[in-house]
Amino acid sequence: MQQELFTINNLWMMVATILVFIMHLGFAALEAGLTRSKNTINILFKNTIIPGLGILTYGLIGFNLMYPGEIFQGAFIGLSGFGINLPANWDNAGYNEGYTFYTDFVFQAMFAATAATIVSGAVAERIKLSSFMFFSLMYVGICYPIVGMWKWGGGFLDTLETPFYDFAGSTIVHSVGGWGALVGAILLGPRIGKYTPHGIRPIPGHNIPMAVIGVFLLWFGWFGFNGGSVLSANPGEVSKVFVTTAMAGAAGSIGALSAAYSFTRTFDITMVLNGILAGLVGITAGADVMGPLDAVIIGSIAGALAVGGVIFFDRLKIDDPVGAISVHLICGIWGTLAVGIFGSLAGWPQIVSQLTGIVVTGLFCSVFSFILFFGMKKARGIRVLAREEIEGLDVNEHSMQAYPDFASKE
Repeated sequence: MQQELFTINNLWMMVATILVFIMHLGFAALEAGLTRSKNTINILFKNTIIPGLGILTYGLIGFNLMYPGEIFQGAFIGLSGFGINLPANWDNAGYNEGYTFYTDFVFQAMFAATAATIVSGAVAERIKLSSFMFFSLMYVGICYPIVGMWKWGGGFLDTLETPFYDFAGSTIVHSVGGWGALVGAILLGPRIGKYTPHGIRPIPGHNIPMAVIGVFLLWFGWFGFNGGSVLSANPGEVSKVFVTTAMAGAAGSIGALSAAYSFTRTFDITMVLNGILAGLVGITAGADVMGPLDAVIIGSIAGALAVGGVIFFDRLKIDDPVGAISVHLICGIWGTLAVGIFGSLAGWPQIVSQLTGIVVTGLFCSVFSFILFFGMKKARGIRVLAREEIEGLDVNEHSMQAYPDFASKE
């Protein structure tokens, strides 16, 4: 029976890994759909190469930084070696009572690349591909795993008197990506023509059906993202996480619909799409400790926050083509803070710990991102030429078009 349970747990973890991997297709479809046709190849290329770069980089160094101890482990940083190596005196199946060493690695690797994917949306349509690829390598290989180690690898956030809590990564995954997205968008500046002397000029995406498909793929994959983070196939815990995840995403759509309609008096599908993602991001920190009603409240507020965030950043002239900063940073912060307000961990000590995690993560990721982006900006530039941006990144960065048989009106 023990071997059968181990097999079932490990199998669920591998299924969850597949679901999280599918989310990268969702990100690709969403980002491509919400941007212009002349940049489609560039968007798809970034979202294709990120998992490749991410998995390899995370395998070489990131996993060893995130779960350290073989060489050294401190409160803020540690290291267990280089490459995908079993810990000393362990075999693959004896690594953990619920899953193998290799299952643990590949599940965590799917999460790692997500941080860079979030940045991709906020810097879309004007960043140099080479600069983005270098940023992704460093962010996935160093920044993300160091922050992850602070909680999931036994670092200082996990050893607070009231431990910081982030079940599946509202802060450790989504806010980490969100901080990088915010810094990148600020240093790049807005797309040409976005902000004019006469006000904000909307730049609509070219393929809303593709964006809708992307969001449903992400929602589908999120059941693995959160459900796999139970780290077992425990039926009570996994089913509860499925319910809170579904409820929060659904509530996010209604929260965004209500907020967007109150501002614009129209039914904006793009806001509803981001509202779904906002609800999912919001519940990710506490999906296992919330009840269904808690999930509805958290998701509804997250959906409204995503709409407010898009409007707020536009007024600051911070151009985010897909709303990634609002969804992943703002709602990641909200979801992390919500752990101290709702659910079984609610209380003032937990709120203090959640705020501590939010602040230190924000400071570290902002400084790390600024050093990378500003250093590249001074050394070789991070933005394409104005002519290249106007013509489109597809023909200038990739020498091809996504829709060669159709004339562009842009």
